[in-house]
Amino acid sequence: MALRHPSRALAPIRLYGRRIVMRPLAPSDFRAWSEVRTHNHDWLTVWEPSRHPHQPDPTTDKSVFASRCLQRDRDRASGVAYQFGVFLDDQVIGEINLNNVVRGAMQSCTIGYWIDQRQAGHGYTVEGVVLLFQFLFEQLGLHRAEICIVPRNLRSRRIMEKLDIRNEGLAERYLEINGVWEDHLRYGITIEEWQAHRAELVGAWLNTPSTTN
Repeated sequence: MALRHPSRALAPIRLYGRRIVMRPLAPSDFRAWSEVRTHNHDWLTVWEPSRHPHQPDPTTDKSVFASRCLQRDRDRASGVAYQFGVFLDDQVIGEINLNNVVRGAMQSCTIGYWIDQRQAGHGYTVEGVVLLFQFLFEQLGLHRAEICIVPRNLRSRRIMEKLDIRNEGLAERYLEINGVWEDHLRYGITIEEWQAHRAELVGAWLNTPSTTN
């Protein structure tokens, strides 16, 4: 598959699932995004890197959020990251982000995600991850994606289990999470695995179920 030139990332990106739409966040999303992040503060921050107390907070400062969106647009234009808000009925319910894109001999990336607690348990994140797999393998031409999860984060691990993503083992003290260097389970999928299971995953999570009279 031909590799996608970074300049193409300047065009608007929309990924359409069965129920959700994924697109880059824009400054106009500030109010809705801020409400979701504020409501889910305790739900999310235990699984995220700590923020320095003097670092500007995009949750409360609209200009900082706009700068965050602009930086993500630059990342997308340069082909190093593709970060998406997850929308259900035009409402922000989370994010699924493709980060750390490495070209050359590796052709890899990492994936991270979070969901509004009020929307958890409905399979929206699973749907979004399958959409992102489709995008990164079939449009970006990457060879491998990795998802790293703190072992006790059972909800995130369940997403990997639902998709039958290969567990590659434990990386000790892999990332700083909420002020602690945490072990992470590393899950990986290659384009060969995607191609082998594409029909099953797309049929289960993206295609609209057929109806009978």
